[in-house]
Amino acid sequence: MLNGRPLQVGDVIDGFRLDEQLDSGGMADFWRVSHAGVRLPLIMKIPLLRRGEDPLTIVGFEQEQMILARLTGPHVPRFVAAGDFERPYIVMEHFAGQSLATSVAPLPADEVARIGAKVASALRDIHQQHVIHLDLKPSNIIQRDNENVVLIDFGLSRHLQLPDLIGEEFDSPVGTGAYVAPEQVRRCRDDPRSDIFALGVILYLLATGEYPFGQPERESEWRRRLWRDPLPPCWWNPDVPPWLQEIILHCLEIKPSARYETAAQLRFALQHPDDVVLTERAERRSRDGAATVFMRWLANRNAPRIRAPDAARLLDRSPIIMTAIDLSPEAEGLREALVVALRRVLATEPTARFACVNVLKTSRIALDPMQDAQGRNPHLQRLVDLKHWARVLPVAEDRITYHVFASPDPAAAIIEYARNNNVDHIVMGARGSSPLRRYLGSVSSEVVAQAPCTVTVVRQPVAALDSSDEQAVAASLSGTERSDTG
Repeated sequence: MLNGRPLQVGDVIDGFRLDEQLDSGGMADFWRVSHAGVRLPLIMKIPLLRRGEDPLTIVGFEQEQMILARLTGPHVPRFVAAGDFERPYIVMEHFAGQSLATSVAPLPADEVARIGAKVASALRDIHQQHVIHLDLKPSNIIQRDNENVVLIDFGLSRHLQLPDLIGEEFDSPVGTGAYVAPEQVRRCRDDPRSDIFALGVILYLLATGEYPFGQPERESEWRRRLWRDPLPPCWWNPDVPPWLQEIILHCLEIKPSARYETAAQLRFALQHPDDVVLTERAERRSRDGAATVFMRWLANRNAPRIRAPDAARLLDRSPIIMTAIDLSPEAEGLREALVVALRRVLATEPTARFACVNVLKTSRIALDPMQDAQGRNPHLQRLVDLKHWARVLPVAEDRITYHVFASPDPAAAIIEYARNNNVDHIVMGARGSSPLRRYLGSVSSEVVAQAPCTVTVVRQPVAALDSSDEQAVAASLSGTERSDTG
């Protein structure tokens, strides 16, 4: 309303001209607007604060105004301005694109994984800014023309460094019934893994065309997911591959601790289906039996309100750690030193996910042979050697993957992998210093200078160094050196 009458095209609110009314949402009206001092395409969101309107609309408006003003990056609308309760509105960047709700399911597995990885990347972005969305669903995910996704509607969200107005003012769980995580039913709004559960529901829907828990509207119906597991995706769609079913059901685990720890880890799994470790989830053809469900029901039927332990710290847990291994014979001592260093890392990051990599150095000009002197495939042999080396690390099988890259520039290959996969920490070796190596530069120094994350460089004990290091560096001048990832 403006001066007691309905809004219309041409009206001006605090300098913003209403140019076109867009489709309304359940809790707000939307207008395309313009402003003489702003060159961005803009949209104004006006909450529906009519008499008798759900008070959640009012509190959600205040919550979104606080949160959106603090969010930045390519996966959220740019905040421009906001009014107060006398004239409530939020103005934000308007962008071209369609909501994920327009996608027609079921989709092919690789398309489901592609979309899911982009949404997981967006979740990682907001989680690192201490925000949990808590209302993730296809209509709140916009696919931009450049194929990035943008998350919208933060009215039910939680900022871990701001007051939780929703949690403080409402004693009932809030959200959209099909996507609410079990811990949300128990009033927990502090766990970022709730968004991973919601993304699991979206992946299930995209892969099968069905909802894993239906579309319940009442809290009593929401509670069923505390004890009733969904039908496995392959029950609806036999074309769902085991790796995708494994990922989806991993996201939909009842206990948050049984899901992916972070959105970055989920994104990694979706981008590397060949590396997904298949468990019994991948083989399921039906839901759990009556006895299992009954025991869950007994444990959860009167489950009290919970809070996530150390919620603010949870976002910093479970990093992706990349270790670059030099498999050349002269680097045996360096590999032993790396094992010692990685054991220390594991002592402080027990839930870390490891990516063990090696670079198969190739010629920039000549064609490289497909077999070594013994007739073995070099790429496959490197993978075997990596797995053999990693056997002594105290890492669960489902938390470690192995990768061999063919590149004429080992440093560039390591840096690109770290960038593309949101690696948090690189641990790598460096061979002994020498005048020739200092003159030529080393792989480790390039990685330290250009990597987008923390880099730990490990050296072998001085007593273990000998002339082989000088020989190895000299060999690199003739192009005969094996991959030097240190």
